[in-house]
Amino acid sequence: MPIPPTLEPTMEKRWSHVFLFTIFFFPQFLVQSHASPEYTRQPPRPLIFSTNTRSDSAPQQVHISLAGKDHMRVSWISSDKHMPSTVDYGKISGRYEASATGHDTSYTYFFYSSNKIHHVTIGPLDPSTTYYYRCGGSSPEFSFRTPPSTLPIEFVVVGDLGQTEWTASTLAHVAAEDYDVFLLPGDLSYADTQQPLWDSFGRLVEPYASIRPWMVTEGNHEIETFPIVYPHGFRAYNARWLMPYQESGSNSNLYYSFDVAGTHIVMLGSYTDFDASSDQYKWLKADLAKVDRIKTPWILVLLHAPWYNTNSAHKGEGESMRKAMEEMLYKAQVDVVFAGHVHAYERFTRVYDNKADPCGPVYVTIGDGGNREGLALDFENPSPSISLYREPSFGHGRLRIYNNTHARWSWHRNNESDSFQADEVWFERLSSSNTCKGTVQGQIHSNSIDEL
Repeated sequence: MPIPPTLEPTMEKRWSHVFLFTIFFFPQFLVQSHASPEYTRQPPRPLIFSTNTRSDSAPQQVHISLAGKDHMRVSWISSDKHMPSTVDYGKISGRYEASATGHDTSYTYFFYSSNKIHHVTIGPLDPSTTYYYRCGGSSPEFSFRTPPSTLPIEFVVVGDLGQTEWTASTLAHVAAEDYDVFLLPGDLSYADTQQPLWDSFGRLVEPYASIRPWMVTEGNHEIETFPIVYPHGFRAYNARWLMPYQESGSNSNLYYSFDVAGTHIVMLGSYTDFDASSDQYKWLKADLAKVDRIKTPWILVLLHAPWYNTNSAHKGEGESMRKAMEEMLYKAQVDVVFAGHVHAYERFTRVYDNKADPCGPVYVTIGDGGNREGLALDFENPSPSISLYREPSFGHGRLRIYNNTHARWSWHRNNESDSFQADEVWFERLSSSNTCKGTVQGQIHSNSIDEL
């Protein structure tokens, strides 16, 4: 039975009215038009502003994330300032055999004050198991499935998600097929200082983010700095989307790593320092040095601003970071690097230092989740030889790692009510390649499973 709608907290309601006024009377601030003689693509779609339909005593904006070996972090927001930061959980619906207590936080941004933000880590948990849980001792009940402890595993990868009708389409296509972990290389809510949009985004993604772990890194739309008042940025992002940075030895929520089912995943920060003297650089060097390629044969990296890009949008914005860190990734035999930022899909061959290299990572740009700014239509012509597939359409990607040596990547275009697989590639793990032993990695293959 649906819960009757209730009034929003006064401050959130007031800011919501300001935000809605901006949408309807100043749409040019929210939508950019693109045109290209080479492509006829669907235009941007309207923003979805999700309001709270639950009582003040119920949790909202629930999402989960991996938080160290065999543990999950449950995060949510409550209007009730007295709700405890507790999660009750178990393997049978309605029967909670365990309970955990965490902490809460909140933040202000000018005249906006967030509600109570809770973070609770639960576990140890069994792999490939469904758990039922409730937040703060209140209904409704949620459930999630833990990832497997061994291969195979399937990741969904979506960048620049936003909260438009295209976003809803992408998420519906994602949910139509099973997967284990959701990876997002930056640009989540597109709030851009309008804080009620963070709340709206949390409500929009809750049906998906509460049932599978969402692992995210920041994009430029999470920065939200303001001179003198908020010079450091990421105020809302860090409060709402706490990732396992401490568990991975990082001192910042803007970059971290985690292991899951034979895969080491590094989430880098494009918008914090990354030169050789920076904390992020030093952390990355130590993190990669600790990877055991027997236990975790695969390494994936996610960041926001792409290091390789043949689109005119954001051209060269990732170049300084590439120059600082690319060699480290190459020597560590990183298998795939995913990026967002450019609102299109593009897949490169294995690359190092701007040249095709059988021992370099595969680079994929996937900033096409459904953002409000529309698609980036203008690609270089002719296409450089290192760029193998590119298309300005909304969609999502799937990486299924089958075993210690082979994985399959596919990209699925949003076609109105359907999702169409437009690109597919099989590739071999670099550290298992005879070509790259002693330096770096393996060979790329296309088409079918027969190549295994």
